[in-house]
Amino acid sequence: MMNTRFSNLTKVPNQPAMRLLAMANAKLDTKLTSPANASVEMVMAELEQADAPMDMLRLMSVALPVRERVWWACLAARDVAGPEPVVTPPPLAAAEAWVRKPSDATRDAARLTVEVADIDDDTVLCASAVVYCDDTLGTGDLAQYPAPSGASQTSAFGMNIVAMGTGSDVMQMAHHLVDRAVDIARGGNGQIPLPQTDQPLLKEVVI
Repeated sequence: MMNTRFSNLTKVPNQPAMRLLAMANAKLDTKLTSPANASVEMVMAELEQADAPMDMLRLMSVALPVRERVWWACLAARDVAGPEPVVTPPPLAAAEAWVRKPSDATRDAARLTVEVADIDDDTVLCASAVVYCDDTLGTGDLAQYPAPSGASQTSAFGMNIVAMGTGSDVMQMAHHLVDRAVDIARGGNGQIPLPQTDQPLLKEVVI
């Protein structure tokens, strides 16, 4: 039977997976047998067969468009912070605000939270994904300076790696994070039920 877990990724660029990885200065640990021009869908299916969820997360971090990528990171941050924390961490709140209304103002606000964030606030990765969203260091004069290659993608990937530890089973949680990215790539909001949890979903955001 054909594997449909990764089909219909309508928001993923129609480019080879290896090209998307190279553009973000990212590599997979798994040795692939797929051709160099293999699609994201094809490579994801091979990584599933190889039981390589970390590489699956890495590939989705470069395959998702930037707004969808940041939202994916925000959902992972909610796994870490809890869906209804007493106070939403400022970097997470700023990143969610940018997803809802991408602009120089919301991007600058995200940058400010990065600069003043607590050292142990992992949700700063969400705001960093916003700051480097267009592969530059920011808005205004900063726009003329390139960001580190793949900085936004790496930030989103890192946030999801942190979230892996929030489930009762790390590998099960990793696959949940993959399925969340796939849902977003299909045009969904990524708010699929968490494994073995009764946590409520966030308010829907259309992206």
